[in-house]
Amino acid sequence: MLYLTRKVGDSVIIDDNIEVTVVEVRGKTVKLGFTFPENVQVLRRELYDRIQDENRSATASVDFARLLNNRSDEADTATSRPDDTTPAENGSNAKDTPDNRSGR
Repeated sequence: MLYLTRKVGDSVIIDDNIEVTVVEVRGKTVKLGFTFPENVQVLRRELYDRIQDENRSATASVDFARLLNNRSDEADTATSRPDDTTPAENGSNAKDTPDNRSGR
């Protein structure tokens, strides 16, 4: 972290296109002014942190929903496999099963 001492009216330039100016100092409170391009987003730290937490929560919810959906799809696939059919369902005759052979 960079620490600077500035007086009212003094500025710092960040990345050639962001200017931070000390506008006012009152006791322990400092008022800063920012000049920056339109495409730059500036957020107070507490808002930034809240947005990041909500994004992580939403991502976790989506990931959890995908996981549940994938498991459901796998279960559907497992229960509909052709090798899980009974002899009558797959076209074989019940007399052709090993239990019903005459042993000849």
